[in-house]
Amino acid sequence: MKIDDWLLEILACPKCHSPLRVDDEASELVCTSAECGLAYPVRDDIPVLLISEARDPAAK
Repeated sequence: MKIDDWLLEILACPKCHSPLRVDDEASELVCTSAECGLAYPVRDDIPVLLISEARDPAAK
């Protein structure tokens, strides 16, 4: 997964507006907020920043 550093600096979680971090192993961008924590998929190196597409790691 290739996300340019400059792009990662301007991307934010659509739900809570916190910064995102890269999870290369899962091919996801993960919200850094402890309250939110949604994980957004990256498909073909394109972040899919739709709340409806996000995975909630807290939900079991």
